[in-house]
Amino acid sequence: MSFSFRRDVLTRPIFAWAHKALPAMSDTEREALEAGDVWWDADLFTGNPDWSKLLANAPAKLTDEEQAFLAGPVEELCAMVDDWKVNWEWRDLPPEVWAFIKANKFLGMIIPKEFGGLGFSPFAHSEVIRKISSRSVTAAVTVMVPNSLGPGELLMKFGTRAQQDKWLPGLAAGREIPCFGLTSPEAGSDAASMIDTGVVCKGTFEGQEVLGLRLNWHKRYITLGPVATLLGLAFKARDPERLLGGAEELGITVALIPTHLPGVTIGHRHLPAMQVFQNGPNWGKDVFIPMDYVIGGQARIGQGWKMLMSALAAGRGISLPSQSASGAAYCARSAGAYARVREQFKVPIGKFEGIEEPLARIAGTAYQLDAARRLTCAALNQGKHPAVISGIMKLHATERLRIVVDDAMDIHGGKAIIEGPQNYMGNLYRSVPVAITVEGANILTRNLIVFGQGATRAHPYLLQEINAIGNPDKDAGLEAFDHSFWKHVGHAFANLFRAWGRSWTGGLFAPAPDAGAVTGYYRQLSRYSAAFALCADMALLTLGGALKRKETLSARFGDILSELYLLSAALKRWEDEGRQDADLPALRWVMANGIRTMEQRFAEVLANLPNRPVAWLLKFVVQPLGSNTLGPSDKVVHQCAQMVLSPSPERDRLTAGLYHAGANDDGPLSRLERAFRLVVANEPIEKKMRAAHIRDWGEAASRGIITAADVEAIKTAQEAVAKVIEVDDFAPEVLSPIYRQNHPATATAERAAS
Repeated sequence: MSFSFRRDVLTRPIFAWAHKALPAMSDTEREALEAGDVWWDADLFTGNPDWSKLLANAPAKLTDEEQAFLAGPVEELCAMVDDWKVNWEWRDLPPEVWAFIKANKFLGMIIPKEFGGLGFSPFAHSEVIRKISSRSVTAAVTVMVPNSLGPGELLMKFGTRAQQDKWLPGLAAGREIPCFGLTSPEAGSDAASMIDTGVVCKGTFEGQEVLGLRLNWHKRYITLGPVATLLGLAFKARDPERLLGGAEELGITVALIPTHLPGVTIGHRHLPAMQVFQNGPNWGKDVFIPMDYVIGGQARIGQGWKMLMSALAAGRGISLPSQSASGAAYCARSAGAYARVREQFKVPIGKFEGIEEPLARIAGTAYQLDAARRLTCAALNQGKHPAVISGIMKLHATERLRIVVDDAMDIHGGKAIIEGPQNYMGNLYRSVPVAITVEGANILTRNLIVFGQGATRAHPYLLQEINAIGNPDKDAGLEAFDHSFWKHVGHAFANLFRAWGRSWTGGLFAPAPDAGAVTGYYRQLSRYSAAFALCADMALLTLGGALKRKETLSARFGDILSELYLLSAALKRWEDEGRQDADLPALRWVMANGIRTMEQRFAEVLANLPNRPVAWLLKFVVQPLGSNTLGPSDKVVHQCAQMVLSPSPERDRLTAGLYHAGANDDGPLSRLERAFRLVVANEPIEKKMRAAHIRDWGEAASRGIITAADVEAIKTAQEAVAKVIEVDDFAPEVLSPIYRQNHPATATAERAAS
């Protein structure tokens, strides 16, 4: 290698420093980083996103077959489910619903047609989960788990052809019910610390001696576990006798375990937050499987963690975000209608500013989450597996659902806290912590994953530098490091001047497409992208590997990156839907709220960056006037709330894809929608009475202010509203066996029924 002044004089000492500053990367960390790929998140990390690239992405669309499935089997499934009975009477989906799910291949939506599945796109998967979630959390979870992280997806990506031919047809047809065993009592989010083992050995299987694995495990929180016939199992493989000719510790491995094998024990059911989807523990003691039960065969032993991370890179971007976006839209539709029909002090509560604020937050969040869901599905439809974006989606969709469900509960007041068949909010409220906990706890995802993985994967140069530092060939590593490091330096200086210019001019001259009324928002995101890229680089430079331990700092950077993605998605939605002016209030609320969040996080980063001179410099560059963004104005809040207080095309767009019961349905949501439309239709009558300063409709009729037909319309609406605001009550002996001894007839009837 010939002498190079830059490489040998300037870069070599930096290379040596970087070796010390960056901690060694474990195999599990490296495999997690290598899982999936990058997409729009990489553009945001450049500090100069190419908006034409984003806008050129075709929106996700359904095929005719997928649309027919939504209009047919999905509608029929929703109509079959009574959420109150599922959760409080049956504690499960009834047998006919299970049979319908299997017969219509709901469990095989993602399995290719060549194996008997439906072969649906990620967007179709998302749309199905969105609609079912608006009817029943239990039904939605039952359908989504086999189509997310589980044996089916792992077999499709990593299984041998023989394994695919053997197992996928049964999974597609519902003859096999899958589950996936990852979480154990000793290891939750830290899957690498699991103690479940598989020892390579010879054993007898189906009458023949074969090479295989003897497994011992204990798993819990396993969805569909209590009814599963095929268990996907993650464990640590060991080869103490060196039968495979390599190391003793082989690493995390994934295998298929038919649950009828000797030694497998399926436990009783867990009851997660009073949700009754099938969930429970299982155990295995000295369970022997042949090598061809390892997904991908013997060659895939030790690659389980990489396989799981790859599957999660896509899965976390579909099911839970779809369920959360559905929940937010559900809250927007129901809370808006209830706020319009429920009166206090002779005024609909939706007209109070104190109610408008949470209503606007619900409507804006519903708009944003569905925008992000659609954009993410568009990437997945293109074959992308955006790991960082999937983490953002899982984290922020479920967290924001928690906020809007709380808001909707507050708006409904007592209506939402009295349990019974007429309560359409309570079960959604109880289910929220489940989504926040599963598929990577949100606390961990926010503090360690989003920015930690994003900084490495999405940054244009950092991963190249890390790989160069880890190269065992020091000369080759130095050469690669020299090549990427100076590009990184140039990139950092470019962002320094970009961030400075854009911040000091308020983003006035930042690049943006011609987007009509929202062009300025693109300029603001260009401004904050440059500021983010600069601050992230400076934090990485000054903290090095210590940044991994600065979890709150990492979380704030992650929040900024997340907002950049979510706000990009909202702008893309407005463009894709034809720049609907009526939707501008929701978009304006989203943008103002997101910009406020980013300003706050920048201020928090700069206040807590350990290197104070660098923090002062960054503050001078990116926040010369401090953090003074106030968020949505009262006017925007009012306009956004109005979107859900009257029937309108914008309300329908905001809540598209939800299940709406038929005209003959008398369930609580149908009652609410009926009352809502009657009350709004009577507004002209109410207006006449107000103009005459008359509140009593009888007096208004006697004075000729309104007609007899108007009186009937008012009566009909009032009766409909009375049904809406009703709540349930129960006889003591219905709720508790304590009281049944005093009601022998009830006890006798129960014994006869059992």
